[in-house]
Parts: sequence; C-alpha cells; structure tokens
Amino acid sequence: MREVTSLPHAVTEEEHFWIPVSDGTRLAGRLWRPLSSDDAPVPAILEFIPYRKRDGTAKRDSIHHPYLAGHGYAAVRVDLRGSGDSEGVLTGEYLEQELADAEDVLAWLAAQPWCDGNTGMMGISWGGFNALQVAARRPESLGAVVTVCSTDDRYADDVHYMGGCLLGDNLSWASTMFAQTSTPPDPKLVGDGWFDMWQQRLHGSGLWLEDWMRHQRRDEFWRHGSICEDPGSLRCPVLAVSGWADGYSNAVFRLMEHLDVPRKGLIGPWSHKYPHLGDPGPAIGFLQELVRWWDHWLKGEDNAVMDEPMLRVWMQDSVPPSTAYEERPGRWVGEPSWPSTHVRPQRLPLRRHRILTDDDSGGPTSPDGLVLQSPLSVGQFAGKWCSYSAPPDLPYDQREEDGGSLVFDTETLSRPWEILGAAEVELDISVDRPVAMLAARLSDVAEDGRATRVTYGLLNLTHRNSHARPEELEPGKRYRVSLALNGVAQTFPAGHRIRLSLSTSYWPLAWPPPKPVQLTVYPDTSTVTLPTRPVEEPDEVALRPFDPPEGTPRLDTTTLQPGDHRWQVSRDLVDYASQLEVVKDSGTERYEDIDLEVSQRGEERYRWVGDDFSSVRGETVWRVDFARDGWHVHTDTRTVLTSTPEHFVLHAQLDAYHNGERVTSLNWSSTIPRDHV
Repeated sequence: MREVTSLPHAVTEEEHFWIPVSDGTRLAGRLWRPLSSDDAPVPAILEFIPYRKRDGTAKRDSIHHPYLAGHGYAAVRVDLRGSGDSEGVLTGEYLEQELADAEDVLAWLAAQPWCDGNTGMMGISWGGFNALQVAARRPESLGAVVTVCSTDDRYADDVHYMGGCLLGDNLSWASTMFAQTSTPPDPKLVGDGWFDMWQQRLHGSGLWLEDWMRHQRRDEFWRHGSICEDPGSLRCPVLAVSGWADGYSNAVFRLMEHLDVPRKGLIGPWSHKYPHLGDPGPAIGFLQELVRWWDHWLKGEDNAVMDEPMLRVWMQDSVPPSTAYEERPGRWVGEPSWPSTHVRPQRLPLRRHRILTDDDSGGPTSPDGLVLQSPLSVGQFAGKWCSYSAPPDLPYDQREEDGGSLVFDTETLSRPWEILGAAEVELDISVDRPVAMLAARLSDVAEDGRATRVTYGLLNLTHRNSHARPEELEPGKRYRVSLALNGVAQTFPAGHRIRLSLSTSYWPLAWPPPKPVQLTVYPDTSTVTLPTRPVEEPDEVALRPFDPPEGTPRLDTTTLQPGDHRWQVSRDLVDYASQLEVVKDSGTERYEDIDLEVSQRGEERYRWVGDDFSSVRGETVWRVDFARDGWHVHTDTRTVLTSTPEHFVLHAQLDAYHNGERVTSLNWSSTIPRDHV
C-alpha cells in the first residue's frame, strides 16, 4: 500500500476528548480534521466501535482517518460505552443503549463549530453493523453510511447461527469479546478512577455467550438490530462492501435487492478486512472510493459515483485448494441491478452420484435412495466461517471431506461455466432422527482430482419451514427441503467438474446434532440450481479501474516479541481422539507515542473422540496484557462448551491481575436446554 504524506488539506489531531451522552456518561473520542475547518466547517464521519482507539485499532485508524481528514472531513473514532477509555459498561452487541448513544454522538458532532451539520457513519464488522442500524433510526444529520463486512440479519446470517445451526465461531467470537470487555481504560487518560471503571466492567459486562445460547431460534433478541425486518426504515444512501472469504458477503446481495435508497455494492476476494488492506488480494484503492462516496453524498459533488453499476464483484478464477492465498486471480464484473438480468438460474437434475447438464443424457432413473451417515471428522478442513487470513483459515482440499459425504459430479465441462449469486439445492430426503442437520458444499474439481470448495450452506432440518418455529422431523417420513448456499462469483474452467457434496455433520464449523443421523437422499427427485452468468455475455459498460491502495502512514510501533499463528489438526489412532487447535498470538508491541506495551494471545481447541457426538468440546483461552512504568495489568479468560443430547453445558472463568496481584476472580456455570439444535 502506498503511503500518502501530502494531502489536499493540512490535518490537526485531537488525541482524546469527551462526548457526553443523554444519561451523563462520557464517551472517549479521537478526532482528525482539516485545520481549515476552524473557518470552513466540514462534514463529520463517525466510526463507533469497542476495540480501544488508543491501542487496539490505532494502527488501522492511522491509515484511513487522517486520510479522510486530509480530503476535507472531520474523521471521528469513538469507543463504545464500557470499552477503551469510555465510561460505563458494555453488556452486549448492538443494544438499544449503544444505538441511542450513537444518535447522541452524531447530534454532538453536528453541533460542533468545525462541522457543517452533515454526518456519515462507516465501519467494518461491528462498526458496519451499527452504521446500518443507526441509519434505520434516521438521525437528522446522517447523510449516508458505508457498511463493510456486516449483515442485515443478526440471526440467519451472522457469527452465531447459520441455517439454524450453531456455529463454532459463536464460541470463538464470544470468547474474543469476553477478553475485550475485561480490559481496563488507560490511567493516563481517565486518571485515578481507572481501577473503579475496570472493576465495573469486570463485574458488570457478563457472559455474552450464555445470552446467545439461550436464544437458539429467531426471536425478538435477534430481530432487534436486524434491518431486514423493515428495510424501508432505512432512508439514507448505503455503500455495502464485503469479500468472498468473509462471512458477510450475502448481506450485500440482500441490501442491493431490498433497500429502496441510492445504494452500491462491492464484493472482492477479501477476508474480514477493509479492501485497501484486502487479503487475499488484489487490494484496491478503497479510501479513494470512500472520498468519492462522501464527496457526493455529504458535499453534494456531481462526481458520477452513482452512474456506475449498482453491484461490482470479483469473478474468481479457478485455483488449487489452499488454506491461504496472497492473490485470487479473476476480474471485476458489474451488474446494473440486483437481481441481475444477466444471471439465469439453471436447474440441474441429480442422479445417482451425478449432476446432469445439457451435455449429459443421464441414463436410467431409479427410485432407490442413497444413504449417508457422516463421521464427525467431516468439517475438520472446512476452515473458519469468517476468515481473517491469520492464521491461514480457508478450506483445504475437499477430497478428505468428500470421503464422509454423498458426492454428485457433473461430467467434465466442455466449456467454462461462471456463476454469480447463490446456488440452491432442493432435496427429497428422509432421516432416522427427529433433529438433524445438512451441510452442502459446491467444489471445483480439477483434472488431477483436487477439489477446491467454492461455496457451502448449512440447514438445521428442524428449521426447514421457519427459523422462529422449528419442528422435529418424523423418522422415515420423506421431506422436500431447500438449502441456499452462500453467494459467490466463480469460474469453472473447461476440463474441470462441478461437485455437490452433502454431509450430516460439519464440525467444528457447526456444532453437530444431538446424535448421529442417517440421511437418505432420493436423487432422482432432487436438483441443484446454479446462478449461471453466461461467459459470452459482456458487461453493459466498461468498468472504471480501481486506483492502487493508498493511505496515510501507519502508526509506528516496536515489536518486542513476534506473534505466532497456527491452525493444526491432529488425531490419535489409539483412542481416536482428534483436535483442531488454533493459535492467534499478536505478540508484544510497544506503542511508542503513548509509552504502552500490549500483548494478546488467544488459543482455541475443538476436540472429539471417534464418532461420539457427546464428546465434542470447544475450549478457548485468552490472555491480554498492558504495561508501562510501574503499571501492569493482565486478564486471563477461559470458556468451555460441551453438550449432551439434551443440553449445552457452559463453563467460564475470568481472572484479572494488577501488578502481579489477582484483584478479581469470577466463574460462570450454566446448563442450557437444546432447542431443536
């Protein structure tokens, strides 16, 4: 990424200031703005997240907030209530209090002498979520939002549940936030009251995982903050962005389809990162795109930003399977609207282990079903629901997964085949248990047999008719079920095959059902529908090339101890115990500008024994340290989730230390009934 040191406007920074909200709580902010805004006020752009503005996101913030300020904006980074250096306690995601605080912050910004009264919101992940949610509340000053790697549906398409299945990332994310909410404010900013503020957080934040586990179906808990419940409530322009390796690309399609406001969608090859820092590449000049967006909607400039295609996506070329890529080869394609008239759903019949295409006559039919009972090992090479590209966390060669799956292949393709959107399988099935799940994967199979997963989907079969009102299955009864896979843009080259793989478990990406399930699929009455985008059909308009990525110089820190990232699968062939171990160690960094050393290390272990569904266990531990002259605090958090056929069993511990002395020790233990999961 090119570092930009010369900007159109000279920038001044206010490293810390307080914003009072309605109940008197003070939120901690950081501000970059043009020097000229003293005399010529500018629009303000807010990023409102819980990740510690002074150290946690300081390096990333240093790349894009000064850049926006240098292009004529007041760029504002505010810690949520109860996080970083803000007062109060953070007790959950996207709560009413958080959204009300955001409205107060926007009103405060709009009233400042350096602001012209116009505001925008932007953010990735949490900040993308609350930007959408606040926009739906229509604060007076808010003129537009940019939402990156977020969702409009907190139940069906978030880190917690997918297709009614409990995601392994639910435990991983809960543990990350368990560690984050245990961290103290900085005494250098908040003064002697830092210890009391810290104790309030430690004792008041609670165990979020328990809340999420007590809401296993779509209810009011998840409907809150899900703007898909009323997309008409959102009345300001939206730029929605994600990546194919991210967990949130489906939301871009839905927002383009269902919003009734000026909107643009962008999906690249990236993981859970801003596109100017995009990994896998190619990264793009996203900050330049942000300036164009804000110039049009907050300054009223006629810069043709809305004359370009509504949806722009990276059409991925075929690649060998790998857990990490530096670059994904492909090309940009544009769609003037979504759903697109360029995309033609192509319904392909299934036969015994085959997908029929126009080039395949299919042969005789048979009423017999194909029987499957997947081992728990299917899923150990699935990668992460939401990739961060550190450690390498993309799916590996699917041939090992296919050994425990039902597999259906096309004939060898005689010409390239491109898809854009969500594939869907419609299956005629029966099962032998009242609670069952289905995982479906679409893979690109090369001439040498290597299989690269292109997309996948999950369905808790008790949720086949409704996520709000699950229904047990009647063993032996035939059902017709539909399962949409995650949207994608992918080219399958001539000489390759397209493969559909079905399994009854996908652990540890998703928690398995209470007991092993035998599934029967009747292929002659089942289909897969591919969202085909004809290769020979050109784009209607030539796409403007993206500029190379650039930003202001990254904050300089000193690495005192390098990080460590691992993703390791192991199996003991004596007792058949298996484990996936993930290590996410950021090492130790010194923030020279504030004289602070920060260390973070997380470990996740997902274990199971043979095909004993009651043996599955997820355990996460985190340690976070902060130190400067004479002041050292650290927290240790640990979460363990297991299950029986009837219950989930949750244990958690939190220990906090100040200068080597343990000052807080908390424990949680809960048994939570399984609700059709």
